[in-house]
Amino acid sequence: MQLFETVREMGHEQILYCHGKNPDIRAIIAIHDTSLGPAMGATRLYPYINEEAALKDALRLSRGMTYKAACANIPVGGGKAVIIANSADKTDEMLRAYGRFIESLKGRFITGQDVNITPQDVRTIKQETNYVVGVEEKSGGPAPITALGVFLGIKAAVEFSWQTQRIEGMRIAVQGLGNVGKNLCQHLHEDGVELFVTDINPEKTAEIKRLYGATVVEPEEIYSLDVDIFSPCAMGGIINSQTIPLIQAKIIAGAANNQLENERLHGQRLIDKGILYCPDYVINAGGIINVYNEMIGYDEDKAFKQVNNIYDTLLKIFGIAHQQGITTNDASKRLAEERILKARNRKNQQIAA
Repeated sequence: MQLFETVREMGHEQILYCHGKNPDIRAIIAIHDTSLGPAMGATRLYPYINEEAALKDALRLSRGMTYKAACANIPVGGGKAVIIANSADKTDEMLRAYGRFIESLKGRFITGQDVNITPQDVRTIKQETNYVVGVEEKSGGPAPITALGVFLGIKAAVEFSWQTQRIEGMRIAVQGLGNVGKNLCQHLHEDGVELFVTDINPEKTAEIKRLYGATVVEPEEIYSLDVDIFSPCAMGGIINSQTIPLIQAKIIAGAANNQLENERLHGQRLIDKGILYCPDYVINAGGIINVYNEMIGYDEDKAFKQVNNIYDTLLKIFGIAHQQGITTNDASKRLAEERILKARNRKNQQIAA
């Protein structure tokens, strides 16, 4: 990876490397764009194979946050942070040191809870900085509202594809049964969906089978199932040249970030195969909507009203993609960049005045 060239191409404003010896901590904070407001993005703790992989993840996720906020029409920019570590090695001292890094940015970056970061970890980080959201006592964490947004996105995709809002009797495969995937399964079950699920943790699949009568399949089987909808809710990069030929679903709508391994190549291949793709940073925006509302003073009714807008935003994106003959990913970017450009122009006019 050519670091500076990659950062320039992706349009990032700032990359920060956070390193400490006592305690040992290695973290990367990527600030993509602050045109709409301070950069907001959760923190992911993960044992990346190397620092290049960690940086790549931070760059892609932070850019996705910019587009996510813009498509959700909330006044924040995009950022992301990754801590390179095994979850077993996580300590309060490490998290507090990380909190001090966040505090040093004085509100330019606001973070929260992602992979391997718990509500308790957020409270620990908050001992050192006010620029962290997702504290359990306030909004209860992002998973339930993120799952609701994905559920609404599935319904929008069904309406666009089949001119109906009814999903009863449809076959839906959910990959990944973390907090979002589990909550999504509850919504789908309550609407009469036939569920197929997989997860690397057999306890999670057993729970969803018991609760919702789901059919459990092995992780490698999930792509080739004869289903109507495939919902990836685990890690990213799983829509690629190896998996696309296997997919039989006509809609891909899930909570995972960066689902397309190569946005341009694999977005086009989905079109060629007649598969409608819900851009991940649009359909999974419930989390950022929730924590943004926590930041400004939590109002549950207002947050849920904003999440309901995901439905209409996706219908708009599907329409743009269809009319212009482009991928849904490109359509969502155009919508986001239009809103970002307007914000930049407003700022420039204010400066000039």
